Amino acid sequence: MLEGHILLDEALCEFEKLYIKKALARHKQHLSNTAAVLGIHRNTLAKRVATYKNQDSPQKGAKVTPLKKAAYR
Repeated sequence: MLEGHILLDEALCEFEKLYIKKALARHKQHLSNTAAVLGIHRNTLAKRVATYKNQDSPQKGAKVTPLKKAAYR
């Protein structure tokens, strides 16, 4: 990745996007179950999914910052 000059923020965002997509597929697109497994709120997951859909459209969406590490309970 370093040869391609990908910034860390871009790499983290892409990783998070793929990670969330795989988690959603594993839980049959069920937001609440997926959010619980990821350790984030359902609304946060819904916002991320909406942002990723906007990024995939011809009009590029706003830049996504990676989620903060969830606090362990």
